Amino acid sequence: MSKSTSPYPMLSADGTGTGVVSHAGATVLLRTAEKTGLITGLSDALAPWRKPLATHDPGKIIADLAVAIAIGGDCLADINQLRADPAVFGQVASDPTVSRLISALAADAPAALTAINSVRAAARAVCWSAAGATAPDHDADSGDPLIIDLDATLVTAHSEKQDAAPTYKRGYGFHPLCAFVDHGSEGTGESLAIELRPGNAGANTAADHIAVTAAALEQLPRVRGYRVGKSVLVRTDSAGGTHEFLDYLTRRRLAYSVGFPLTESTAAAVDRIRPEAWTPAYDAEGVERDGAWVAELTGLIDLSGWPEGMRVIVRKERPHPGAQLRFTDRDGLRLTAFATNTSRGQLADLELRHRRRARCEDRVRNAKDCGLMNLPLHGFDQNRIWCAVVMLACDLIAWTQMLAFTDHPARRWEPKRLRHRVFSIAGKIARHARRTRLKLAAHAPHVDLLLHGIVRLAALPAPD
Repeated sequence: MSKSTSPYPMLSADGTGTGVVSHAGATVLLRTAEKTGLITGLSDALAPWRKPLATHDPGKIIADLAVAIAIGGDCLADINQLRADPAVFGQVASDPTVSRLISALAADAPAALTAINSVRAAARAVCWSAAGATAPDHDADSGDPLIIDLDATLVTAHSEKQDAAPTYKRGYGFHPLCAFVDHGSEGTGESLAIELRPGNAGANTAADHIAVTAAALEQLPRVRGYRVGKSVLVRTDSAGGTHEFLDYLTRRRLAYSVGFPLTESTAAAVDRIRPEAWTPAYDAEGVERDGAWVAELTGLIDLSGWPEGMRVIVRKERPHPGAQLRFTDRDGLRLTAFATNTSRGQLADLELRHRRRARCEDRVRNAKDCGLMNLPLHGFDQNRIWCAVVMLACDLIAWTQMLAFTDHPARRWEPKRLRHRVFSIAGKIARHARRTRLKLAAHAPHVDLLLHGIVRLAALPAPD
């Protein structure tokens, strides 16, 4: 036999291994689902859709789908990654059973979505209570509010799907509007609401922004009543800068930071700002940025018809090399503006807070990495159910980071990195003295992080 010249060891492979678990690291997601009450909540809420003498619980099927998506699945059939390891994931439904459940939920989509979303809200309350000082709403007030980011994205449809339509970018598919809660620079974020819309839905449709905001507020644990208060701030781009949407936010007494569209007359008013009124803008680290300034435009433009107390703040900066100026830019400087009803704070601080809505782009990317990239089903209501499962997957990952990886950089890792370093850790099932143990791979680089996370979750009290 000739000697191998490959730098890799020569192995003889066969398919006779038993007791091996390929995604043993996903057990941390299961423990999070249990500690937040998500499993029992889904079982109770979806009990009306369980047929007599059915073997599989609809709540567990939906939870299994969420876990399958969290570890990298992007269609219903990817639940087979869990089905292969019953010692860890229990009995997992067959593909036809999963498909029939999704169809049954889609047939009564409003009730099914209400049930799933109510469970998500209850589990979120348990998670945030257990997180304590690291919860997004800890000590939230008007000076340091909980932030809800709104943003829309395009989802391409590669086949004929119900209600798919041409998009403004000359594509074809859907145009969902999403809401996320921002965890700040120390964390990631959670998905609060996804409003699935046809591809030709308008970017600045106020009714859609109102519906998504209302759905997002229902997910917050401490929100009571219609008038929320300025401890919650809604942040979005200029698509949300409509009279109707800002009137809605004002009626609910929400704080807001919304992109303000510039017209030629509004841009011309910038010329009337006194030179000494401009103050240096901040970079992402809160340090003065060279070549960028902010000033208040409120008293120089006509804001009649807009909500009382609204302020307009404008930013001017030198454009990046190669950037093309717009007709609203002035004197070779790029102009952007936003509206807010926050009455206190330095202009540069308020502008930096608004600019940090760019973190919402990360949340959208993560959602697309968790099943939103390509809606796999044909029916519109079926894909609405799929979006609800996508949000469950996003929440499971965010809650796991919040509760299990609190003091580790993994708190900010995106799904792809978590899958590569944590969820994909392999293990082996060992049975001894009537007990089943999961032996995680000792050589895995991040096995200690996984074990520490499981111990942290085990120490949490069981949900009521």
